[in-house]
Amino acid sequence: MDAAQSQHLARVQHLRESFAEANERLVARLRKTADDVVQRPVEGGWSAAQIGWHVAAVTTRFARIMSGEVEAAQPLRSEFRERQWDEIAAGVPPRATAPPQVVPPSGVSKSDAIAALESSATKMAHALDTLTPERGGRMGITHAVVGTISLYQLGEWATAHVIRHNRQAKRVLGEG
Repeated sequence: MDAAQSQHLARVQHLRESFAEANERLVARLRKTADDVVQRPVEGGWSAAQIGWHVAAVTTRFARIMSGEVEAAQPLRSEFRERQWDEIAAGVPPRATAPPQVVPPSGVSKSDAIAALESSATKMAHALDTLTPERGGRMGITHAVVGTISLYQLGEWATAHVIRHNRQAKRVLGEG
């Protein structure tokens, strides 16, 4: 195995583990909380169940882009250089408006949110497992929230997105 392949495998493993850990924390938070509390509507915001559903919808979208199922990734320009995720995250607004396709319906149940999160995690794991070095580093997306990023960085964004919304769920549930 050459150095490039070794770096690719290490990066994918890190992305896979980081994402799985973050997603599992959100699932555990929802599981341990009573159904009525997780599903309780929040004035001006989403219930914890809706947050889980939204995270799952975004994760599924990201996995579909990463795998090529959705043809949104484009070849990156030759002058493209990845920025550190901390630099990208610093530019993400504290509150963003979700696109309509990932806005949760009202009345999402705890079990539906958990099932969606688990299903989306499987899709993300598969997308990462099938990501090639060429797609990971030479293909990317441009999004108003994060700018231009590689597909590797899309995996980082997926993890950061789960973490961000896990903190939101924690607040909604009165845990901090």
